[in-house]
Amino acid sequence: MKQASAFASASVGNIGVGFDILGHSIAGAGDRATVRRIDAPQVRIAAIRGSTADLPHDAEHNTAGAALIAMRDELRLAFGFEIELDKGIAFGSGMGGSAASAVAALVAANALLEAPLPRQDLYPFALTGEAAASGGRHGDNVGPMLLGGVVLATVARLWRIAVPDAWHCVLVHPHATLETRRARAVLAGAHALHDFVAQSAHLAQFVLGCERGDADLVRAGLRDVLVEPRRAPLITGFEQVKQAALDMGAMGSSISGAGPSVFAWFESLAQADVAAPAMRAAFAATGFDSDVFISPINGPAAEIVA
Repeated sequence: MKQASAFASASVGNIGVGFDILGHSIAGAGDRATVRRIDAPQVRIAAIRGSTADLPHDAEHNTAGAALIAMRDELRLAFGFEIELDKGIAFGSGMGGSAASAVAALVAANALLEAPLPRQDLYPFALTGEAAASGGRHGDNVGPMLLGGVVLATVARLWRIAVPDAWHCVLVHPHATLETRRARAVLAGAHALHDFVAQSAHLAQFVLGCERGDADLVRAGLRDVLVEPRRAPLITGFEQVKQAALDMGAMGSSISGAGPSVFAWFESLAQADVAAPAMRAAFAATGFDSDVFISPINGPAAEIVA
């Protein structure tokens, strides 16, 4: 094969209580990367389509380009890659747009290798790509895109976390932008020790609830006391949208990634279908139109599409 295209779905980073270490993929939006093998020992960006932001065409500073440079260097490949990106995730949406480009490019490029690597082995390259956009090597977005579903992402490894197939997510993306670097800047400063203790207890209950399929444990755990309080003021309408979700029976609701998108977890598709219009209406009441995505929490992994 000399050319391959891959699609990486959007994601919910952090899932509230798992800052930089938890995420899950969602169906309905994503980025597509078309990668070609070239004789020149380099990585270059040939085209970027579908983005309203001015994304870098310099491969070293582009998430997809940086990921493939890392792959080439580590594997000592004699050939190079040319990349075309079709963006389907809005810039600064909190839906993992930078990660999706990196993962889609890696999955496509991996298909062009004589001996394709396991998904776990693509993880370090994806982290390098993510870092080109956010400045940090955090796997809460690239992890679920590589493996699908809910993923725990440590510095070195990814673990898939089981959840019931019936559970669904509603993600509401207001037509607004919040850059990751700005959203991370508000987290600077000290946190009280009792907040770390509370967050640790919430995270433990959340993960245990997922593995046991226990909605009450997830409901007790999906409460972010560290990051959400500092980021919520950056998102007009956040409290109203979250409350709308909880009023409709959500197990929990919080900020997707860096925001401004808001997500909520439900025990069934029927609940999610009913809650989605209420969450969208809550954003509309504060002056923002929005896009709504309803997806199984066990969302898709990136895949070859051509």
